[in-house]
Amino acid sequence: MPSDCQGHRVFENPEISLDELPSADDVEWRSLAARYVRRLQVQSLITATVAVIGVVVLQAAPLPITQRWLFGLAWLLIGINGVSGLLWPLVSVPHKGYAIRDKDILYRSGVFWRTVTAVPFNRVQHVETSSTPLDRYFRLAALQLFTAGGSGGDLKIYGVPADVAESLRLFILEKAGASIERS
Repeated sequence: MPSDCQGHRVFENPEISLDELPSADDVEWRSLAARYVRRLQVQSLITATVAVIGVVVLQAAPLPITQRWLFGLAWLLIGINGVSGLLWPLVSVPHKGYAIRDKDILYRSGVFWRTVTAVPFNRVQHVETSSTPLDRYFRLAALQLFTAGGSGGDLKIYGVPADVAESLRLFILEKAGASIERS
């Protein structure tokens, strides 16, 4: 790094050509686990079952005849929510994925509004994996990265096979530690 005449380091920030920028299109995207679709569908069925039980119990309560239409509306909403909960994962999960590069991790998502998030390893302070009982049944986990200056997890990737999530956690911690040591 250059110095001024008193020996202090001078900050440099050279311009980079747009042609030199890395492209997110040129990476090898890794899909989420195929069983993540089934896990989301099972979660939707559990939610629908609880809603059905609730409506059945409420139907036993005496209501004026003028308010009985609410049950028809409830059944319609449960049906729409149940069907969309079974079909939407088939559409949305294939649009999600992650890529590991030398200096960062990328995550893409979105069917209509697409998002690509990049988290540089040198900003990562903590990485954890988590799983719900349903995740554990399907051998899945969520990988969550916490970065410097962030409030809460800055990136959370659901639907990763549990063994892969743990390997990624250790890899990212190693990369983050290496970048901290070089600073």
